[in-house]
Amino acid sequence: MIIGFGILFLVLAYFAWPVITKKINEREQFIQSQLSEAELVREEMRNLKIEHQRILDEAKEERNRILLEARNIVDKINEEAKCRREKETEILISETKEIIENEKMKALTEIKNEIANLSLDMAEKILREDLKDSTRQNELVCKWIEEMTFEN
Repeated sequence: MIIGFGILFLVLAYFAWPVITKKINEREQFIQSQLSEAELVREEMRNLKIEHQRILDEAKEERNRILLEARNIVDKINEEAKCRREKETEILISETKEIIENEKMKALTEIKNEIANLSLDMAEKILREDLKDSTRQNELVCKWIEEMTFEN
């Protein structure tokens, strides 16, 4: 049996052992290449993650820049609107003051005209009456003053 085992060992060592070693070496090389590829994939994933973070940071910066620009535009528009409102208010106040001044002048002119008309009416009445008597003249003036007070 030992001889049979020895022959079997020699046959296996001569024919099978090189094939087994070759297969083991191929398997080891395959595993080694798979580990190398896995390391490359891991490194690529790390690089992609870094790139992703960089793109994300750039996007955040761009968003912040756009928001700041939008705020500046809104502030500028608000300031322009405020200036326009102030100018319109000043114009409106100026026009209103002018209208008030015109109405005031119109009222004063009407009052002056009314006073002139009343003076003419009084002068006409005085001239129609007999002005020789001063007491009569005083009575007429008092009477006309009372009439003017009751008319207004």
